[in-house]
Amino acid sequence: MNESKSNQVVLYIAMSLDGYIALPDHSVDWLYDVKGDGGDNGYAEFYDTVGTVIMGRLTFDEVLKLSEEFPYAGKPCYVTTRTPEKQQNNPHVTFTDEALTELIPRLQSESEGAVWLLGGGQLVQAFLQKGLLDEAVIAIIPKVLGKGIPLFPEGTMSSGFELQHVEQRGDIAMLYYNIQK
Repeated sequence: MNESKSNQVVLYIAMSLDGYIALPDHSVDWLYDVKGDGGDNGYAEFYDTVGTVIMGRLTFDEVLKLSEEFPYAGKPCYVTTRTPEKQQNNPHVTFTDEALTELIPRLQSESEGAVWLLGGGQLVQAFLQKGLLDEAVIAIIPKVLGKGIPLFPEGTMSSGFELQHVEQRGDIAMLYYNIQK
């Protein structure tokens, strides 16, 4: 695993062979029966490099459905939303509608590690458009979903990714990229 520079913005995400990060209903149940490395497929190692987590509100809603306890409670976590004032209080997250071009540099300067772009596709699209993404670690899951929520939604600007290395973890291919700006 490449160690991210402490202030880098890193997308770390799983994607189906046909480019989807979730089913149409936003579920990720299709991830659970994949033959990986027998452990966490490098997740803990990556998470140790993370200082701050950022995600979109739809991703946040799905995270809440997956676990009784918020899995990122030990790190500053930001949820982007158009209506932060309407969000329910959650002691583990800060809801924000701050412009990404202001928010992300601030988080990078305050973070004690990488800024993890957790998802989803709309936020990935916005980060690429604004030139805010430095690295991407994409776990290619050997399944074709046929439909769902794409990692790169229609309208995502053309972007260049420079492959740094590839790891095999069971049937999962981990692709490590630098983003060309």
